[in-house]
Amino acid sequence: MKTQRKYQFDWDNTVGSNMEQARPNLGPSIRIEAYRLFQFTLRDVLEQNFGTKTTDMLFREAGGLAGKAFFDRFLKDAKDVASLTTKIQDSFNTLKMGIFRVELAAEDHSHFVFTVDEDLDCSGLPDTSDVVCVYDEGFIQGILKAFSGKDFKVREIECWCTGARTCRFEAKVC
Repeated sequence: MKTQRKYQFDWDNTVGSNMEQARPNLGPSIRIEAYRLFQFTLRDVLEQNFGTKTTDMLFREAGGLAGKAFFDRFLKDAKDVASLTTKIQDSFNTLKMGIFRVELAAEDHSHFVFTVDEDLDCSGLPDTSDVVCVYDEGFIQGILKAFSGKDFKVREIECWCTGARTCRFEAKVC
């Protein structure tokens, strides 16, 4: 017997497809403090209940689901890596998610290095010597999988919180 889920993700029913109707006075934008308040309190509760390793896995998995949905919503017309990159850059800029760049793209598209400046998750936070953008790792994995059909392992290799002042992600085909 399949269990009914209360909040199964679906863009139109959980994100919303008509922001003008949803927030006619405030609009679709929120301040970064509200986003981080949600993210880091949720992360704290999950870590207290399940530990850091499981929390990272859950955040990465949620990021993957979001990355696929983001691809389907904003990037699905990309025909090659160059057009995908342009669409990601434009979408990140329009939605004020960060400044996305490609530093390295292997010819066979099996290895990439991406940067995100002014990242939603960590820009401006204190140095902790830890990378913190595991949700973003999953998000990028989800985009790459949706685009290529291949599984990628994406890991943040530099972070604002490690003193780098940009988030750098390495993606490799599994």
